Amino acid sequence: MKQGHIQVYTGDGKGKTTAAIGLAVRAAGHGLKSYIGQFMKGQPYGELAALRDHPDITLEQYGDPECIHREDVTPQHVARAYEGLQRAREAMLSGKYDIVVLDEVSVAIWFGLLDLQEVLQVLDQRPESVELVMTGRNAPPALIDRADLVTDMKAVKHYYDQGVAARDGIER
Repeated sequence: MKQGHIQVYTGDGKGKTTAAIGLAVRAAGHGLKSYIGQFMKGQPYGELAALRDHPDITLEQYGDPECIHREDVTPQHVARAYEGLQRAREAMLSGKYDIVVLDEVSVAIWFGLLDLQEVLQVLDQRPESVELVMTGRNAPPALIDRADLVTDMKAVKHYYDQGVAARDGIER
């Protein structure tokens, strides 16, 4: 790509990660290479198995194998998030990838795992040809301001509210 842009997928609705992965799959169909770094996720999601051997998509997780809450953040969680930010920065600057996805980076900021200013520094280093996609609820206004495209996924109705648990292949 000659000109990449910055995209943000945020909001309380379902589908932010799915949209980012869909973009990577679409791009692969055009010979573009994507790097997806997942903050907050260390569980065996379906996309890990589906993309494990994909020649054009690299996916790495920096999250804990267990779901964490804001009040349970440890120095190890913070260290893992910063290691992930460094890996994503290296991927973005490597010249190997056309698209770099920082999945759940907004949540990592909201949890205090990453400092907003350090994430903004990564945006400042983005080569013009790289499309940078950031996902997660509670996207800070500074990320929204810097983005060229912002999608706010609004929850209208969700079966979680009726007691339906996450299902393999649909939510995980």
